[in-house]
Amino acid sequence: MAQFGKKLAEAKIWLRLNMETLQRTANRGSVSTGYDIDNSLKFEAANNESLQRAAVTGNRRTFTQSCWLKRTSPGLIQQFICYGSFHHATRNYISTDDKLYVEISGTPNEQYQTVTNRLFRDPSAWFHIVVAIDTTQATESNRLKIYVNGVQETSFASENIPAQNFDTLANIASSPGAVFGNMGIGAFPNASLNNRTNGYLAEAINVDGQALDPTSFGEVDSDSGIWKPIDVSGLTFGANGYYLDFKDSSNLGNDASGGTDWTETNIAAIDQATDTPTNNFCTLNPLWVWTYGMGISDGATKVANTVAAWGGAKGSIGVTNGKWYWEHSSFSGNDTFFGIQNSSGTATQAYAQAYTVGLFANATSNIYFYDPSARTESFSFTFATSDVWGIALDLDGNTISFYRNGSIVNSAVALDGIVGNGELFPFVSHYGSGLNSRINLGGYTGSTISSAASDANGYGTFEYAPPTGYLAICTKNLSETG
Repeated sequence: MAQFGKKLAEAKIWLRLNMETLQRTANRGSVSTGYDIDNSLKFEAANNESLQRAAVTGNRRTFTQSCWLKRTSPGLIQQFICYGSFHHATRNYISTDDKLYVEISGTPNEQYQTVTNRLFRDPSAWFHIVVAIDTTQATESNRLKIYVNGVQETSFASENIPAQNFDTLANIASSPGAVFGNMGIGAFPNASLNNRTNGYLAEAINVDGQALDPTSFGEVDSDSGIWKPIDVSGLTFGANGYYLDFKDSSNLGNDASGGTDWTETNIAAIDQATDTPTNNFCTLNPLWVWTYGMGISDGATKVANTVAAWGGAKGSIGVTNGKWYWEHSSFSGNDTFFGIQNSSGTATQAYAQAYTVGLFANATSNIYFYDPSARTESFSFTFATSDVWGIALDLDGNTISFYRNGSIVNSAVALDGIVGNGELFPFVSHYGSGLNSRINLGGYTGSTISSAASDANGYGTFEYAPPTGYLAICTKNLSETG
């Protein structure tokens, strides 16, 4: 009975979080899968972050690419797997229209492009993408198969399939001066080019010489219907194959299949994340940003304002019950607000603090408590830009508390009548150009921390240990609280 109750709670969490559709279009990791992906790798386009490797001779006609992707910047071109360079590429990317593009190129300058009608714009979701190519097939439709979360794509904005026995620019050995023969993850092999990825990548795989279906990489959970990963370590990856699990923070380009490791370009140990398809963490939601000058970056954990007006952003996952903890840090200046916002807040509000409760750092370097019914200044004190502020939200007791560098600074404040009913989301806003701060929701810290404390369930990475009973906002914890 207890197991049934847990599975029922997990299914409810998935239904509540799936904002776009009730089909298997996204995986928010809300089930216990029996196989866990421990780590992902965060990519940031502005930092020129990518992985690069020279290719060896493999099968140019038959191969399969698989990866899990969580986007943090919808509306931008983001290339996540590529062979070759620019117009001489066989690559998978999501363009400004948020559709998946699969390009298959050969020489001289032959290029075939297939584009999905499906959109990939949900920043709270992990997508599993499999591209299986086998140009030896006599039937045209069997030469390229695209799967998303275990389901084959059949609806395309455009579909162009190469001829039988077409030699692609994948799995071709590099040579001096060649524009192809190299591989890139998160960018073209020439890392100076544009169209880099913003987001998280997990379980990046190439199987050289086989066209596999998605059941080689995942399966449907029988209780929830969610597409989930399986252990892929037993696959035969082939001459130019690879398996990147991102488990070794000292070598994030490690090929776990035993092949040649990848060269890390502007990637450091701090870019390893625990936000994965089997434990999806809350991040800031780029689709729910106040419309002034607020920008989200670095794995959707950093916010920065570019104009002299209010701008804000809220989290990708809301909560209705339970006890939750997260941190704010790295303030660059004053006029900063951090706390919670309810689901009524929209980008048309006059001020970013509408429907919010939290702390406000004002222009005189003081911290005040704020709520929308009254700008209550029940306590105030100066702050330093290096302070780490903890937010402890208790929706069982209906209170919120704040911590400064690990020490509580106020008695728990009752939320009755302040934010109304419905889901509550982590929230941050700034007034003024050049102001920024970082929110740490546990899945990716974004900066070096000293203690690496986790919650009582072992999830999340924080500068200070969450108070007793408080958890990181992630799907494994959500499935327990219901």
